[in-house]
Amino acid sequence: MTIKTAFASLFLALLAGAATAQQAPTRPVAVQDKTQPSPRLNPTAENADRLSGQMARDLRLNGYQTAKARAINADKLAKMAAIQRKNAGNQKMIDEQCNGVCKERDKEFQDFLSTDQYSAYYNSRSSYNKMGRDYASNSASILLSDAVQNPAPSRANDASIGPASTKPVNRPAGNLGRNAR
Repeated sequence: MTIKTAFASLFLALLAGAATAQQAPTRPVAVQDKTQPSPRLNPTAENADRLSGQMARDLRLNGYQTAKARAINADKLAKMAAIQRKNAGNQKMIDEQCNGVCKERDKEFQDFLSTDQYSAYYNSRSSYNKMGRDYASNSASILLSDAVQNPAPSRANDASIGPASTKPVNRPAGNLGRNAR
């Protein structure tokens, strides 16, 4: 009887172990929000985060100030990108309107930065403005959207490129050895 009891207890232990092994711990599945643009598709927001991170390090911003800076930079860099798209080719107009956007940003930063932080920001704002403008002017998404909205002719005679003509495949005539049937 002891062998049967030992075998039965071993069998029950294996069953209990198998039952607990099959129950995996449940973790909530993170659902991706499809309504928000991904950073890959929205490089302006990614640049705003990069610029805000640089400002947070340089100016020693706290969490509240960093969040405000991110929101302001995202708004202003989106405006600069729109100005770049709208006035492509007219650099004087771009500079004039971007300076207005930068002045708006200066006023908004003055509201929540301390006096020392704002003076440090004011001293280095030209580099911050340059970072925003350079990225807005070189952004691949801006160039792509501009190219899609206003396609330029591919040649000087205003001809456009169409689908390439297909060339017939050259096949040797005759028996090709093992491939022949």
